[in-house]
Amino acid sequence: MLTDALLDRFLGELEPLAPVAAWAHGSLAGGDYQEGRSDLDLIAVLPGPLTPGTVWRVAKLHARLRAEPLAGQLHCTYLTPDRADDVDRRHLTWAHQQLFKRPVSPVTRRELHAFGRVLHGQTPAALLPPVPDRELADFVVRDQRDFWRPALDEAPLWTRDVWVDLGMITFARAGVTVRDGRLISKREALELLPGLGAPVEVVEDIRRRRYDDSAPPPTDAWAARRAGLTRGYLGPAIDELVTAYG
Repeated sequence: MLTDALLDRFLGELEPLAPVAAWAHGSLAGGDYQEGRSDLDLIAVLPGPLTPGTVWRVAKLHARLRAEPLAGQLHCTYLTPDRADDVDRRHLTWAHQQLFKRPVSPVTRRELHAFGRVLHGQTPAALLPPVPDRELADFVVRDQRDFWRPALDEAPLWTRDVWVDLGMITFARAGVTVRDGRLISKREALELLPGLGAPVEVVEDIRRRRYDDSAPPPTDAWAARRAGLTRGYLGPAIDELVTAYG
């Protein structure tokens, strides 16, 4: 399996940095992983401190992986034990073929506690504090209100598959999280969306592209229609969610 080969290569390249732990989260850990479509979401905990020299070694590590199939979908955030519990801190991250900094969100932290896959070393529970339900709910509502709702005003974005897929799925997952305190898979989110009033043809389009290797790419006409249906649904749906739980 290409995914296993890439993970083995990644862990081998990581070994000279003496990692304290390496974990997988997202669909790779929680199920519903689709090789070639899903991202490989990883966290590595290094002894620290992350000096400029360490950052350079991390960059070289990922450069050596670039020839591997699926390497472009491998995303990894680098923590250190002394700062892993800081929920607001922005940590060194490799994603989309570049290095930058971002926080480890409450959703990611909850995933790690609930079903994180230990690839090396210590468990998430040994290094990360648990995420209270209120903190998790506040985060997903804020994400819907401050990121996804304004993004609906950017009409050209919604002709792209990734915005439609993530916008719809993230909304369905957010609703379950704020109501029940649970995290659900993308497959479960797709099953819920028609019952939430989402346009069935959009949901089926997402399902085909995610699970059917023979699904053709959308035509320009369908992409434009799909964008209108998605934006028309998500705007009021997000407003209702924020009003109820914000």
